[in-house]
Amino acid sequence: MEIEKRLGEIIGEAEGTWGVVVEELGQTGGQRLHFSHMPDERFIAESVIKVPIMAAVYEAADNGQFSVSDQLTLRKEDMVGGSGFLYTLSPGLKLTIRDLITMMIIQSDNTATNMLIDLVGKEQIEQTMRNLGMNQSRYSRKLMIYPVDVTENNMITAGDVASMLGKIASGAFLSQRACEEMIAIMDKQQVVNGLPSLLPVQAEAGAFPEWKLPCKSGWDTGRQHDVGVLIAAGRKITITALSKDVQASAALRTLGLLGKAVYDYASASESCSV
Repeated sequence: MEIEKRLGEIIGEAEGTWGVVVEELGQTGGQRLHFSHMPDERFIAESVIKVPIMAAVYEAADNGQFSVSDQLTLRKEDMVGGSGFLYTLSPGLKLTIRDLITMMIIQSDNTATNMLIDLVGKEQIEQTMRNLGMNQSRYSRKLMIYPVDVTENNMITAGDVASMLGKIASGAFLSQRACEEMIAIMDKQQVVNGLPSLLPVQAEAGAFPEWKLPCKSGWDTGRQHDVGVLIAAGRKITITALSKDVQASAALRTLGLLGKAVYDYASASESCSV
């Protein structure tokens, strides 16, 4: 397929090391997009680990441990820096679990993340990751906290993340309602300088098909990830792109090109069917 050739060209010209999986969901008959480059390479997860943490919270809620409408109280000892803004607010603030999930995903709030980790625990996160097919990935520790007895970072592979996205995007994890709510939260993403960055502005789309790209990024020095689900022209395509040993500006450009290539594929598919 031409799109697979184009994705290969983008990765071939990219700086650094990349793990990329692009997979079309729900297509019956005809050709279905599936592109894979180094799907088993392990990467430090950065904030992409927050997506399986979100799924773990929903799974614990599904098991009756709590409701996502229940409230938690922000404590001083919960506050950590980095992404987000909860650490700037006053202890004693009450927030629903759903609000904490939203802050964790759309602003990558580390304080919200650690509160949710405390809520469900390491064992639940690990079980959820197994249930999502993330068998080569590992959850090891909270965000912005480095215990002396934990030496490994949170780790992921592109293949594992693609499995997770596929299950959530297709409604195959827990319930259709839970999956739709998780996708809706990801669709409110405020950090959109990666995969969606070269897509047409919705208000100016004109003849272009409308699109959504619920996503979650993660980054640190030398690493820039973005993962999500492109929903456009009646198609649903998961995109997982993880990188290391790369400058941020170069990686963000590559992420934008990957997102645009997949969007162009979906758009061309729609025009060919008209």
